[in-house]
This record gives sequence, C-alpha cells and structure tokens, in this order.
Amino acid sequence: MSRVGKHPVEVPGGVTVTLAGQHLSAKGKLGQLETTLMDEVVVTQEGSQITVRPRDESVRARQMWGTARTVVYNLVNGVDTGFTRKLEISGVGYRAQMQGQDLVLQLGYSHEIRYPVPEGITIECSDLTHINIHGAEKQRVGQVAAEIRKFRPPEPYKGKGIRYDDEIILRKEGKKK
Repeated sequence: MSRVGKHPVEVPGGVTVTLAGQHLSAKGKLGQLETTLMDEVVVTQEGSQITVRPRDESVRARQMWGTARTVVYNLVNGVDTGFTRKLEISGVGYRAQMQGQDLVLQLGYSHEIRYPVPEGITIECSDLTHINIHGAEKQRVGQVAAEIRKFRPPEPYKGKGIRYDDEIILRKEGKKK
C-alpha cells in the first residue's frame, strides 16, 4: 500500500483547482499549470482536498498511486509557493551574473558562457558565486539547474566547479611524491 498516496493533497487559499476527468489544472499567484494524470488512478476533489486512489488492485495501479499524488502535490504547491534550486560556484575566477535575460558564466574557459533564461523560470545571482533558480514547475527548475551545472561539474580533487548547495563532493587524494 502506498504511504504517500494515502494522504490527501491540501489546496491552499488563493489556488483554484479544476478537475475534468484525468485532466487537472491549477491556477495560483505564480501562474497556471496543468497535467493529464495516468488512467490507473482515480482523482477526486472534496472541498479543499484532492484525493488520489488506484483504479483497481493491479500492480501498475498501485505503482502509479504515489506517483500521481506527488504530481498533484507539485502542481498545487508550484502555483502557490514555487520551487527553488540553489547552485554554488567554487574556483578562482569563476563567477556568474545576470545580463538582461541571459545568465553569463565565466568558468575558466577562454570564452564566457551565455545561458538564455527559459520562460517561466527566474534566475537571480545574490553574489558572484551563488545562483538561485526559481519557478512554478519543479521538473523545469531541476532541468535548468542541471543544465547550468553541466557547464562545469565539480571535480573531485579541488572541488572546483558548479555544485548544488546541498551537494557533497567526495574529495580524492592527489598524486603522491
């Protein structure tokens, strides 16, 4: 039995949820998101709660139960508060800054890297070594963070590169004399 799927999703004030069959749409202060849920689950709305149940007792339906509940939760939470991913840059001369709608990264290459900010995502640089990525859609926020990190992943010897703020880099010992 799904431990995640058992709990209903609370719809906060200021968020409007529309349910039409398997199509779910949520509208809040950060915009509007919509998704079509898989056929293996049944979604019902009672007042300010959205409940997800498996359609039958098949293995596939039980697998999709918790997944569908998490998708609904991320949809509702995304339009209300949004999601944030923080990146940290470490290395001598490595820095990031916003110029118009582009994130400009200087990461030790002979050229600077310009990353155009996708629609629906906001990027802010609190200082030259920290990047905050914010948006309503959790998957897109994580994808943008992964794309930026890919420009210079952290290396294991000195730890230089772009890493998530909660990421731990396992350090290796250097060459012995």
